[in-house]
Amino acid sequence: MKWLPKEQQAWKPPERLTVSEWADKNRILDSKSSSQPGKWKTDNTPYLREIMDTYNDPFVEEVVFCKPTQVGGTETGHNILGYIVDQDPSSILVVYPTEKLAEFTSENRIQPMLRLSSKLLERWNQTKSQRLELQFNSMYIGLVGANSPANLASRPVGKIIFDETDKYPQSSGKEADPISLGTERAKTFRDRKIYKWSTPTTENGQIWQSLLACDVIKQYFVPCPHCGEYQTLKLNQIKWSEDLNKLIDENEKARRVLETAWYECEFCNTMIDDKYRMGMLRAGKWQPVTYADGKWAEAVVAQGRIRKIGYHLNTIYSPWVSFGQVAAEFIKSKDYPEKLQNFINSWLGEPWRDKSNHFKSDIVLTKQGVNPRGIVPEDAMLLTAGVDIQLDHFWYEIRAWGEKVTSWLVDYGRCETWEELEEILVYRQYQNVDNQDFVVNLALIDSGFRTDEVYDFCAMNPHICLPSKGSSKIMNTLYTVSKIDKSGYEGLKLYMVNTSYFKDFILGRLQKNANDKGSWNVFNGAQVELRQYAEHICSEQKVTFKDKKGREQKEWRPVSSHAQNHLLDCAVYSACAAEILGVRYLKKSSTETGIKVKPENSSAWIPQKRWF
Repeated sequence: MKWLPKEQQAWKPPERLTVSEWADKNRILDSKSSSQPGKWKTDNTPYLREIMDTYNDPFVEEVVFCKPTQVGGTETGHNILGYIVDQDPSSILVVYPTEKLAEFTSENRIQPMLRLSSKLLERWNQTKSQRLELQFNSMYIGLVGANSPANLASRPVGKIIFDETDKYPQSSGKEADPISLGTERAKTFRDRKIYKWSTPTTENGQIWQSLLACDVIKQYFVPCPHCGEYQTLKLNQIKWSEDLNKLIDENEKARRVLETAWYECEFCNTMIDDKYRMGMLRAGKWQPVTYADGKWAEAVVAQGRIRKIGYHLNTIYSPWVSFGQVAAEFIKSKDYPEKLQNFINSWLGEPWRDKSNHFKSDIVLTKQGVNPRGIVPEDAMLLTAGVDIQLDHFWYEIRAWGEKVTSWLVDYGRCETWEELEEILVYRQYQNVDNQDFVVNLALIDSGFRTDEVYDFCAMNPHICLPSKGSSKIMNTLYTVSKIDKSGYEGLKLYMVNTSYFKDFILGRLQKNANDKGSWNVFNGAQVELRQYAEHICSEQKVTFKDKKGREQKEWRPVSSHAQNHLLDCAVYSACAAEILGVRYLKKSSTETGIKVKPENSSAWIPQKRWF
């Protein structure tokens, strides 16, 4: 028996495609809504491939995409819609912040997509379709606003897309919140798929909380074109010439940075131009990460079934935005809270931590003392230092202290070798205006990284340098002291520092007027010299949150995961060193203008313990 071509086509099984493969084959972008009209190519935004293809994983029930703007997130949803219509017909609900936005998207985004794809057009029943209900063979797409509880609660569907969740109202009229109402519609479907994506707003926003609740969270790792090491793209790795930091006019600085900025590999420190970006993106891969205390770290996926998977991305990955554009936008935004919030949300894809106590860079800049950089103030009685250790360099702060716990920044900076650090901490002499000599009385050095090297350095300079670590747990004391239980370092002691207390201490002292008793000051200098220091000091804020038992807690967290806080850590260690030396009991003699160091008995300044 001979079959007619149409009969043969009817019996032909559907082609096995993933969502991204289907989009590459059938999706056409229109000129009205796309800057690159024509055939869809996933290779242009390769980081979207896995997000789309999670639809084809039968075990994944929920996908969360916490995203910035300009990375193609909206088109991801449209590709999934098209795939369902053509390959897996089942009714789907798409929830927008408002019904008006749902109408606009239907007319200007979704319906043009249906008309441009022959596969979708032949299944679309335009006669029976309405603006907010698109009918197809054996299925429909319902478009609703999160502000319409009746529409949310009356449609049993197995597939739901929540679009821009952080713009939803807190509740739908007198009903529960929109996401809870919508999710209820799918609970009886065994093959349910729930998608949530949005640009974040605050830490308590829907998308951020949904991301943190996922079984697995992933970020996109790309290889350096020079050394091949995989890494995530971060704001603090976008660099520009140091000379541009001397420009006072921020607009001119932003314009110059826009044209000259580059990305620096965090492993080999090699310059990466924008021309390498597409190659890096196409060789990239999503890898599991964890999030704690405002920082991301790589993670290992626990064995077991993954039902909820989250993806986090920032605008630095966007093929339509250059490294210079990101840097210029940051420079234009960083000094204006309302602009900075938009940058953190819409460019970095991170939440704005609004309900907090935080340092402000403009306040730090007003705390200039009378001493120029490198000169010890007249009323100073001792010097302390704090050091933060990095992979291939060190950050340090030298701070002077006087009566009533008054302090002044003497110097800060970055050095590259242990020899340089030893010169700064151990051998360098600092003078006041009367040419009296001071040396660093005590330095706390972070030993959480390159630990053995820190121990070796402190063992060689035991009367000045002490290894320390910031505590990640709540402490009831300012610091604790413990013996280092490691062969070769017998007698060396580790100081565990209550970082939360000392950040509170710095914030509190900043409330005093510059040069008042008990104030926390910086040296007197140009804004160019102080800007970097101020930005590091202002990189964290105190956030209120609820623990697993629902109790309110407060802790210091970075303003964003890209913020550099190295000099804030130095300031914390320097302040703790002053506490160890008994700074609260300092009293200046009426006959002396300062304390000359080196004191004959250096043990007067540190605990009388011999380590070796």
